[in-house]
Amino acid sequence: MRDISNSNFGLLISYVVPGFTALWGISYFSPTLATWLNGTNGDGPTVGGFLYVTIASIAAGMTCSAIRFQTIDRIHAMTGIPCPTLDFATLANRTTAYDRLISNHYNYYKFHANELITLVIVYIARQVTVRDWAGGGEDFAFIVIGVLFFATSRDNLQKYHSRAAKLLGTREDIKQPKQHRRRSNRSPHSILKKVLNRIR
Repeated sequence: MRDISNSNFGLLISYVVPGFTALWGISYFSPTLATWLNGTNGDGPTVGGFLYVTIASIAAGMTCSAIRFQTIDRIHAMTGIPCPTLDFATLANRTTAYDRLISNHYNYYKFHANELITLVIVYIARQVTVRDWAGGGEDFAFIVIGVLFFATSRDNLQKYHSRAAKLLGTREDIKQPKQHRRRSNRSPHSILKKVLNRIR
């Protein structure tokens, strides 16, 4: 990922950055990982260390994303942001617009939600290895950032779901016209027409 472009920026913020943050937290428990991040003498990582960190960041980011899917996604769904049943049969002619929705909303959602998971990892790691559990400015900062990530992730996910539903439609939208036709067939006018046809 030498050059950052629109095609890989989403992967960078969705997995690599949160994964690197998670590695930072885990490095409090692992001297080897701390060496990868800081170098032998604190002069920065070596070429090999940079490669290891990049691969490990992707793996850690994917793991954090799995945790996010099982926790944050479900919390949002249970608190007013359910996932719509999109009609992907209409996707073929709207791929560009849908990709833009992912770039503008869903990738940022994954960043903020995954970073919330990694923030918890870093906080616990620092509390266990650096100092005792005690309130202070650092704890307050972690709470504020966590609330910010959570609220922003809700906003991003809400916009993605609502705009994707408008773009592609949902399965409920497909069922409604059928129900409407059934109701229209039972209208007084249609019933009268059927009666007259039988009389004739």
